[in-house]
Amino acid sequence: MLLSIRFPPIGKEMCMTAAPGQQAGQEPAQQPAPGERKGFVAELKSAVSPRAALLVIGVLLLQLGFVTSYVGALHHPAPHELSIAVVAPPQITPQLVQGLESVPDDAVKAVTAPDAETATQQIKDQKIYAALVVDPTTTEDVLLVANARGPSAARAAESVVTGLEKSQGRTVKVQDVVPLAKGDANGLSSFYLVIGWCVGGYLVASILGVSAGAKPANANRAVIRLGTLALYSIAAGIGGAIIVKPVLDALPGPFWAMSAVGALVVFAVGAFTMALQCLFDIIGIGVAVLLFVVLGNPSAGGVFPPPMMPPFWRAIGAWFPNGAGTDATRSIAYFDGTELTQPLLVLLAWALVGIGVTFAAVLRRPSHRSRELIEG
Repeated sequence: MLLSIRFPPIGKEMCMTAAPGQQAGQEPAQQPAPGERKGFVAELKSAVSPRAALLVIGVLLLQLGFVTSYVGALHHPAPHELSIAVVAPPQITPQLVQGLESVPDDAVKAVTAPDAETATQQIKDQKIYAALVVDPTTTEDVLLVANARGPSAARAAESVVTGLEKSQGRTVKVQDVVPLAKGDANGLSSFYLVIGWCVGGYLVASILGVSAGAKPANANRAVIRLGTLALYSIAAGIGGAIIVKPVLDALPGPFWAMSAVGALVVFAVGAFTMALQCLFDIIGIGVAVLLFVVLGNPSAGGVFPPPMMPPFWRAIGAWFPNGAGTDATRSIAYFDGTELTQPLLVLLAWALVGIGVTFAAVLRRPSHRSRELIEG
């Protein structure tokens, strides 16, 4: 018996052989028609879409903004209305206040305090940065400072007061009433901790948007996404506090209070980034970078506290999550939670705006991409 073997018809795709330098199964490059030669400009237009070109230009502007903001905020620190209290006998107090106020460029904001104990408490309550305590029985006075509020501010106060005392034939001894922790030599631990929390907030929101669509498909998906962000924020807040406290011993203060502030920072930044993506799609990530990296970081009062920064950054710093988080963390670590209300309200406002905008964008009308996700 003869076996009858039938072979399937050989189609065009099966008999096609790979061109030299081309792998089998790879789609062949489109060749121009005979007599037609594609120029470089045409290739460039085909390769780079207008949207891609705009995104590249946007990245360039963000990069230049980053350089401008950081260098502009930090390149030339100079005191402005640095609050210094004067503790002295009534007959010489006006002369000392006038001397401090006469420092050029409104460098000092001079106030008075009745005694050294009151001035010390005002420093610990973050009402003033320093205090000059005059002892009329000697030629040496005492300058009270708080390095925990910013070593650069303490040094600026020392420089100003030393110059004033020298002109009157007196000397000054510096006393640090709120010193930095041993593991926080430059006073930057709270700043970098908050910057890390902010980075986590906008990165996790960006990842959720890129992986599942910039705008949640419906209200339930928005709740799930915000719930995921909340769980991440709690973990990030606790993790950051573990690192700076028991692991590195970089900051003092109560552990759970610091963890709670960290969770609020992460959630506020993440929720607002999520809202920006709902409004502007992928461009929202760039807007988040502009807000939290280009503007928020250098104005947060980490390297230099507000009185040492130029007017623009000094004005906006406390109203961004970066600055509010740094103020709150530093207050918990060194100042027993004083002046904590405003930073917490600022963080809460960013979080609520992010939640509100996200739900408003989802409930208004689903976008084209969201409809595709729902139908799929």
